[in-house]
Amino acid sequence: MSRLQELKDVLENINSAWERHEKAAMVMQIGVKGSAYRLPGAKMMMASDGKMFGTISGGCLENDLYGWAEKAMETNTFLTHQYDLSENEIWGLGIGCKGKLDIFILPIEPDDEFWIMTNQIVQKGQKFTLILDVSTGKGLIIDKYGNLIGNHENVPSEVIEKARMVMDTQTRAEMVNLEGNRFLIDAIKPSEHLIIAGAGRDAVPVVDLAAKAGFSVTVLDSRKDFNNDRLFPLGSNLQKCPEEINPCEFTGSWWVVMNHVQSLDEKTLQVALKSDPRYIGVLGPISRTTEMLNTIGEDFNSGPIHSPIGLDLGAETMEEVALSIVSELMAVRNGRIPAPLHGKVKIHA
Repeated sequence: MSRLQELKDVLENINSAWERHEKAAMVMQIGVKGSAYRLPGAKMMMASDGKMFGTISGGCLENDLYGWAEKAMETNTFLTHQYDLSENEIWGLGIGCKGKLDIFILPIEPDDEFWIMTNQIVQKGQKFTLILDVSTGKGLIIDKYGNLIGNHENVPSEVIEKARMVMDTQTRAEMVNLEGNRFLIDAIKPSEHLIIAGAGRDAVPVVDLAAKAGFSVTVLDSRKDFNNDRLFPLGSNLQKCPEEINPCEFTGSWWVVMNHVQSLDEKTLQVALKSDPRYIGVLGPISRTTEMLNTIGEDFNSGPIHSPIGLDLGAETMEEVALSIVSELMAVRNGRIPAPLHGKVKIHA
């Protein structure tokens, strides 16, 4: 499983390279054995002028990878490169995570019809599954309705059926070996929609961290002087009061309630609970949340309410509180019970 926002950002940076009259390649991690910085499906962009966007290894391999990407872009030919970070040579000298990585480098041209269609689907913000034939560099998309987009004549029906099945359940991209070819199946999922109710100063680091953690953030606050692009460049701005919005337009959203005005928080809770929410976090003591729920005729069984919001990290400053809040959001999103990684053998397990 990969996040749609990462693919969108990579494609935008590829387009920026074309605008500079440079060549560009998508670099994907397609296989991991042992430990690695990122999971299969991770993507980044490399351009012929040396510009990069994203990361595969956190910085350990990117410089070497660029040399391989240069070769691929010069010849306009895809290639696969392997790294064994457990070897007692250069990559084993304290570098990396001691795993074995398969990296796929795919040069993309501006007139490539498949990636033009892929970008159109990405812009719609809809889920889909990408099938990439690593043996040929050809791609196929299965959209949310099950339609096939791209070259499917040489993709075995078993691969297509598996790709359909994992669209909603896949946790990491996976490789399928069939009929002498290798197919990467990568379910691309839209970012979770997070609504931050309240555009106070303490909301600024929450929006910033949440957006960087992959959430699609909307700031809900009617005050235009507070809720604007200048203060929240990584979020969208909904300049309305809670009672002015239709809960049906935010079905399945995540909510952080932090207006600092109890009446506004109560109205926000009413709207959030009607939106079939995935998560509702309320800033402040549990006694305050209990009082607000009683006022609106609800209780903690009315929805997925988290109060007080955040993990117990000893946070005090606005930035620390934001880190506490976004840490809990990530834990809930990933189905994890927060705990130290110390002593854990498999980090991503």
